[in-house]
Amino acid sequence: MAQAGNARDQTMQGMPPPRNVQELLRACRREGLLEGMEQQHRERNIRGLSEDSRSIEAGFLFAAFAGARQDGRDFIADALECGASAVLTRPDVPPPKNPGIAPVWLAVEEPRSLFARMAAAFHPGRPRRVVAVTGTNGKTSCVWFLRQLWDAMHLPAAGIGTLGVCAPSWLKNVAGRGGESAFPGTAAGSAKHMPEANLTTLAPVSLHRLLHTLAQEGITRVALEASSHGLAQHRLDGLLFDAAAFTSFSQDHLDYHHNMEAYAQAKLRLFAERLSPGAVAVLNADMPLYARARAVATDASAQVVSVGFADDADFVIKNLVAHGQGQRFMCAYQGSSHLLDLPMIGAFQAHNAVTAAALAIAEGCAPKEVFALFSSLDSVPGRLQEAGHLPNGAKIHVDYAHTPDALAKLLDAVRPHVQGKLRLVFGCGGERDRSKRPCMGAMAADKADHVIVTDDNPRGEDAAAIRSEILAACPRADEEGDRRNAIRQGVAALCAGDILVIAGKGHERFQLLGDERIPFCDVTEARAAIAALQEGDAP
Repeated sequence: MAQAGNARDQTMQGMPPPRNVQELLRACRREGLLEGMEQQHRERNIRGLSEDSRSIEAGFLFAAFAGARQDGRDFIADALECGASAVLTRPDVPPPKNPGIAPVWLAVEEPRSLFARMAAAFHPGRPRRVVAVTGTNGKTSCVWFLRQLWDAMHLPAAGIGTLGVCAPSWLKNVAGRGGESAFPGTAAGSAKHMPEANLTTLAPVSLHRLLHTLAQEGITRVALEASSHGLAQHRLDGLLFDAAAFTSFSQDHLDYHHNMEAYAQAKLRLFAERLSPGAVAVLNADMPLYARARAVATDASAQVVSVGFADDADFVIKNLVAHGQGQRFMCAYQGSSHLLDLPMIGAFQAHNAVTAAALAIAEGCAPKEVFALFSSLDSVPGRLQEAGHLPNGAKIHVDYAHTPDALAKLLDAVRPHVQGKLRLVFGCGGERDRSKRPCMGAMAADKADHVIVTDDNPRGEDAAAIRSEILAACPRADEEGDRRNAIRQGVAALCAGDILVIAGKGHERFQLLGDERIPFCDVTEARAAIAALQEGDAP
């Protein structure tokens, strides 16, 4: 049976007791949909919710949405054959003729929003405090740091986003690996990881089922990534957040949003519509969208807190000095200055860490206690992660940077630590925003001393055509389509004092080539290249 949604979203293990249609709609405050509905339909039990026709079982509600690649409305008949007792869709979709047992037919202008609220009503539990982080770059780092801060202060917490679920190792019912790290070369600490998600922001049923489970397991705080896709598609409409942060704003995802204004509007939905009364909005004072975001958050009655290098920010970052494997800087807050030592490089990492600190402080943690924890923070897997070094002292770092702004900040962050040449291996993903490619090529040409352009995740596009669009703005770069060979060439070229940055895929453990999902990890490949070089087997 064909897919009409996200298959990962709909494993209905541990389902709550059935709820009838009337109870579900009242819980969502949509009683108006009951008007004129037959009593037998009002009392129809709903055993589960799904937007994937393949996972429908008897008594389920099927949510039929138009998608980017498939239209769920084309699979209504399949869902009914599998026993769906209710269908949620738009008013322009006609009910099927002669369906056997007539389904409850719910037709609304924004079915995605109602579906998210239904998921929340169906799985009503949630941790005491839930915080969201949005931004072009920095979401994952901010969530990662905030969870660590909470954990260090003995506040049971979990993070949800690009890296999957990171939660305390004592949790029993959340998929993971116990105290074993799921990512090469990272410290496991006291957390366990569920493998990274297909979606940065989970689909509604998966999200609310997970929040319900976390609450039952004793988790009191959750930080999650709110992507522009997730916000535009109303995946978070079943939640109101106690605090939210906006980390950065620059070009990305124009293949989906089409222009920067639509992209901005998607991000701003978090602050305009999804905050609890009196919630705190932590905003990047240095980003171009700051004034607008502040106005939107203020109109929503949020308490605005700003973070940045600007002197008028509430949390001011200044006097940043790179050293060894990290950096020291001052953070001024409410008349006090705090000297902070962060064991990772990059001004953007300092910004992300202070944003996480601002969220923790907004949630009631003492500033001195929060700032004292900076020196013990672990770096994020695949975010300026050191993959290894050569006997001559040359180093290799792996990073997820896949936008022009992120690549520029990455190379600027590494430059102070380079004594020889700054070398770069990167590519761009296929079936994504094409306009980023020459921009990233130009950034690479301007900020790196030696560049190898390779494949990222070509998906269904011609990989050579993607590389040519990058090379048009970076004509002096070398070209090597095979990413494994490109990494080996980059490592083999390293001299004393050089640093090689492998950008674009970061934590990912696969490469998308056509319809194939091939196991591939930049950290693992970098280490294999180091080993091959030392054994005399380098290209």
